[in-house]
Amino acid sequence: MEPLLAALTLAIVGYIFGSIKIIYQGNEALVERFGQYRRTLKPGLNFVIPVIDTVIEESTREQLLDIEPQSAITKDNVTLQVDAVMYWRILDVQKAYYAIEDLGAALKNLVITTLRSQIGSMDLRETVSSRSKINKALLSQLDEATESWGVKVIRVEVQDIKLSDALRDALEKERTAESLRKAAISETEGMVASIEQISRAIQAQPNSEMVLKYLIAQKYVDANYNLGKSNNSKVVFMDPGQLTEAVSHLIHYSEKKPNPDGGSSSNPE
Repeated sequence: MEPLLAALTLAIVGYIFGSIKIIYQGNEALVERFGQYRRTLKPGLNFVIPVIDTVIEESTREQLLDIEPQSAITKDNVTLQVDAVMYWRILDVQKAYYAIEDLGAALKNLVITTLRSQIGSMDLRETVSSRSKINKALLSQLDEATESWGVKVIRVEVQDIKLSDALRDALEKERTAESLRKAAISETEGMVASIEQISRAIQAQPNSEMVLKYLIAQKYVDANYNLGKSNNSKVVFMDPGQLTEAVSHLIHYSEKKPNPDGGSSSNPE
């Protein structure tokens, strides 16, 4: 009798310990009985029926899915290499386990497909310069697509966008040309502004026409003088007619200008 009682006691103790299931924080568990879903176990102390109940534990913590570089084609038919990372977590363990066969593989394929689709809707310039826009679009699409799986996509980040060496060199040359063009425009605008200021200053003078002719003659002389200072051999042809005409006008104006005594400034013959 005693051995039977001992065996029975041992069986009861074993049954009690076997029925205890501790779920740690950050996890949840599914209980299946005879192959059918029965309930979900939350973190803490839980009781199940040994042998009859099967417990399937899943993590509900945030997880990282790293997508290796993938080939993608932009709207303007440029091939890129793009990689990304996705942070996600399970909100509904029951859906995550029963709604999809392989959750990890399904998430990976979904990210790759969505990433290629998003890149294909943008041209190269927009793809390279609008990484945050790509991240937001991916997050919205992936979060909506995984809702039925009981999964929450927390954030998606495109890590790197790689171009071919030839394409990178072409873009660099294009950027350099654009910078030079903007610099030339700025310089031209500055020159125009300076010319306008000089023009307004000259027009404010009573002898503006003579001042303008004098400045033109002065620039003409300076330009030819600077050419003559060069060590390179050259022949410089000056147009004395233009220079003489400008100087004669200036002299003629000076001769006619009245002096303080009320007479002409020119000396009589």
